[in-house]
Amino acid sequence: MNATFYIAAAVAVFSTGMVVTRANAVHSLLYLVVSMLSLALVFFVLGAPLIAALEVVVYAGAIMVLFVFVVMMLNLGGRIAAQERVWLSPRAWRGPAALSAILFAELLYVLGASGGALTGAEPVQPKEIGRALFGPYMLAVELASMLLLAGLVGAFALARRDVPPRKERNP
Repeated sequence: MNATFYIAAAVAVFSTGMVVTRANAVHSLLYLVVSMLSLALVFFVLGAPLIAALEVVVYAGAIMVLFVFVVMMLNLGGRIAAQERVWLSPRAWRGPAALSAILFAELLYVLGASGGALTGAEPVQPKEIGRALFGPYMLAVELASMLLLAGLVGAFALARRDVPPRKERNP
């Protein structure tokens, strides 16, 4: 299981580096999904299957859909759409697809080797997670949600085209 952890962690570090270094936002989003999936596998190997499932559902699912909507909202016209079609060629999917295949093979190995049962660390129960999130970390969770909302509003404000004010006619 140690090898699985280290491979998943290496995929997470590499894909996160690719998120930061890509000039195209869509390519960065693809690598960010791979990063979230690799973190989910790390959590699963560490004995937290619920956190791994939440990582996939909340971050790789919901938050990434939000990011895709923001990218779509920032659409700047037909010329940009044609450029995005060129950027999203099958060649652009090779890196994220290869990293995802590595993660999938690791997940199959972990599930096959242990028969679905986790070994090593004691599994974290949902009750413990709920107590932590709504107890001492409640302020941090709320601040993180406000930060995400502020980022979305800021992206909208920066991308909005200024429309000249309409002059009213006096009869």
